[in-house]
Amino acid sequence: MVELVFFTVAALLPIVNPFSTAPLFLAITEGYDRETRNAQAKMGVIYMVAILAVFLVAGTLIITFFGISLPGVRIAGGILIGRVAFRMLYPPDQVGLSPEEKREAKKMADISFFPLAMPSLSGPGSIAVTISLATLAQNVWEYLAIFVGILIIAAIVWGTLRLSGHLTRFLGVNGTTAMTKIMGFLIFCIAIQFIVNGVTDPELLRLFREPLSAE
Repeated sequence: MVELVFFTVAALLPIVNPFSTAPLFLAITEGYDRETRNAQAKMGVIYMVAILAVFLVAGTLIITFFGISLPGVRIAGGILIGRVAFRMLYPPDQVGLSPEEKREAKKMADISFFPLAMPSLSGPGSIAVTISLATLAQNVWEYLAIFVGILIIAAIVWGTLRLSGHLTRFLGVNGTTAMTKIMGFLIFCIAIQFIVNGVTDPELLRLFREPLSAE
């Protein structure tokens, strides 16, 4: 269980990447006082935990309902996570929200759900990792271990957002970019590991052998 907690943190932290979210958070809360900004950070983290918890519990039910194999989920999740990592390593000219979306976000009274929690903190990559982690759980205690890992991530994100002003000034533009590149490399390694686990899964080999044996 302890290993699963650490694996959850290692898998989710690079994708959630609070270091890259901090500048976005500062931009969309420009003009907010400190108390309001901290309240928005708190609610954004709560929404993030709620979203990931729902997919942790319901993710297995969803793939069972649609008849998707566990190796398929791991391979698809690895490909999706790899795409996120590639965008972090080689970002396009425009990353994140469009200028129109940023202006709209600044006008919103509550930015904790969109765009902070969704898609910044708990976007498609985080959801894919959570569903993939759910496939590793065999009992309630292992689900609980994954949830504890999510709570640890939430604590890290909350602390980072609260210190976002100091952190961004400390790292600077170059430091933030370097941190994003490091996180992107770690995400890519995790994506490859998910794909390897899916390809070498005995269930996938069994699925391929059944049609051959029928012939």
